[in-house]
Amino acid sequence: MKESCVFIIIVNQPTHVSTSVCFYRKELMQCGVLNPEKDLYLGKLSLTKFPKSPETWIHRYVLSSQFVTLCDQLARIIYEEMKVCCDAACRYPSNYNAWSHRIWVLRHMAKGNIKVFHDELSSMRPWVSMHVSDHSGFHYRQFLLKELITELSQSPTNGDLSGAEAVSEKQQLIFSTVLQLFYREAELCSDLIQSFPGHETLWSHRRHVFYLWHQWKQHHCSSTDGDDTGDPAGPTGGSQEQSVNSQRHAGVPMEVDRGFLADPHDNKRLRRGALPSCPLTLETEHVFISSILDSCCNSEQRSFALAYRKWLDLVIGVQS
Repeated sequence: MKESCVFIIIVNQPTHVSTSVCFYRKELMQCGVLNPEKDLYLGKLSLTKFPKSPETWIHRYVLSSQFVTLCDQLARIIYEEMKVCCDAACRYPSNYNAWSHRIWVLRHMAKGNIKVFHDELSSMRPWVSMHVSDHSGFHYRQFLLKELITELSQSPTNGDLSGAEAVSEKQQLIFSTVLQLFYREAELCSDLIQSFPGHETLWSHRRHVFYLWHQWKQHHCSSTDGDDTGDPAGPTGGSQEQSVNSQRHAGVPMEVDRGFLADPHDNKRLRRGALPSCPLTLETEHVFISSILDSCCNSEQRSFALAYRKWLDLVIGVQS
């Protein structure tokens, strides 16, 4: 019976049969008949032929859940799951199921591990540079940025310092580190927009990145000025009303009228805390837009640039 299930999963996947097979294999696993690791490998083979199969991804979620409490195997499982998700995303554009599973794995297996999230952000740089129209890949980068901001804001203070001195040092370190993250992301956006003109995905990602930075900066400054012991948790750490407003404005669509490699010095530069020479401001965004409008001949690129400028004035300009 187990061999028949293997044949059905790998060779032919009609939805109603696949769902029944996955449910049956789940019961076998719970009874101790099936090895979860071997079934993960079977699912990996199945995804090479059916990279978007919802049933396979749901079953993979069930299998992965068995390893959440196994600390000695987490690093290896995370690495394997990231690789499987990446391969599936390459085989099927905007593979929502693959990206959702990738996010679930990090949230449940790497919670609080800043290094894992930062390494993911760096490793995804060449991938999005080769898939500039894949919204899901850039949405994943937005998720990584939000998680990094949250984790950095919740990091402990220096144990050698106390009181206001420790809080002040923490505030400065958080601000410089977060500024570097956003500056590099905006730099990546700029390079891709100039190299691949006319891609709405890139402009949409830049809008989300700048809005996330704008909201975090406002919250950070208000926490620093209003409460010396406040923790700048960013937009995810504010009030529920602020979070709702943030999501609403970040989701306002822009009205349109009509290969990089990861920097090997990223981790060292992030630890050193060196501030970028040009901070992200409304003025620098307008300068970037003007440079695009002055140099581009692509009509869609012009439309996206004008729409982004309009969004900046209507949303960011009003809040500033």
